[in-house]
Amino acid sequence: MKLRALDISEANSYIKRILTNDPILYNLRVKGEVSNFKVHSSGNVYLSLKDEKSKLNCIIFRSNYDKSLNLDNGVKIIASGYISVYERDGAYQLYINEVEIEGIGNLYIEFNKLKEKLKKEGLFDTKYKKEIPKMPKAIGIVTSPTGAVIKDIINVTKRRFPKVDIKLYPVNVQGERSAVDICEGIEFFNKMENVDTIIVGRGGGSLEELWSFNEEIVAREVFKSKIPIISAVGHETDFTICDFVSDMRAPTPSAAAEIATPDLSQIYYRLDNIRNRMNRSLNNQVILDNEKLVNTFDKINNYMKNYIIRDKVIQIDQIYDKINFRLEQNLETSKEKLSKKAAILHNLSPLATISRGYSIVEKNNQVINSIEEVDINEDINITLKDGSLECNINKINSKEV
Repeated sequence: MKLRALDISEANSYIKRILTNDPILYNLRVKGEVSNFKVHSSGNVYLSLKDEKSKLNCIIFRSNYDKSLNLDNGVKIIASGYISVYERDGAYQLYINEVEIEGIGNLYIEFNKLKEKLKKEGLFDTKYKKEIPKMPKAIGIVTSPTGAVIKDIINVTKRRFPKVDIKLYPVNVQGERSAVDICEGIEFFNKMENVDTIIVGRGGGSLEELWSFNEEIVAREVFKSKIPIISAVGHETDFTICDFVSDMRAPTPSAAAEIATPDLSQIYYRLDNIRNRMNRSLNNQVILDNEKLVNTFDKINNYMKNYIIRDKVIQIDQIYDKINFRLEQNLETSKEKLSKKAAILHNLSPLATISRGYSIVEKNNQVINSIEEVDINEDINITLKDGSLECNINKINSKEV
């Protein structure tokens, strides 16, 4: 006879009854190191307890959580409670009623030692923090190529500032060689100088899972970078050495993308506001300048009426006097020149020659200069200074040369 097949919920319920009825599991005390510590918004606390070989998921209800204990990743505790099953997920976990602090885990001790060392060396000083570019042309991402981090960064970046170029340097974000990979990614972008900002990050995890970003070589590579680095490791409550050394810490990878890029819609909005303010300011300035110009012209007109015109009238009178003086001088000079030229003309005039005892002989109104131009019995006219003579030629005498 076969047993009836149970529904999953029936199976989980049965397992839960077995676990809660076990005297050891219902009153269990375990010790381990806290990891994956998270306080939910409801006030309930979720964490894991681990040792070198195993891990146990745990929950502390808000009513049993003592905040004064300052629980955090790396703290070793002794937890008292009971094992039960969360039926919906079929997952068993320890429901903690009471917590005792046993000590601090080795990784947490190493974390604090390195943090204190680097702090004393000045690697956390704000004076070394580089400003994140406001308008990057390209952003370098050092993270896993398959995780949700790169997808979140790409989605946020393309939504906010689609013009930016995203360059991925794929690395292992946990494991034996992960710290070296991360350093090589940072070094690569600094050598190529092809990005304005570098985002180094990964998703959330336990202290062990985030440990690559607590390695000293990573911290020193981040500090050495000439390109500004945004650290986006884990969730908002997770802190790593990389966060303290980087130029800016982002609570999440998505927040890192928001820090690294401006919101293009906001830029357009601000530009519109600036343009409107400039237009208003320019219009107001034009109105003011126009009023100043009108006032200036009014002042100039008044000044011209009151001062310039009178001065110009005096200047015109002076110019008029100078012109008259020059005209009179020119007139006298012209008279003298005319008299001299008249005298010269008079001396050259035939009348002047006649007045000195000479006469002019003409035939048919043509002046005769030679005896060859006339014949015997021809009539000629002789002009003297006081009249003329009409004569007939009786004889021609030639002059021997």
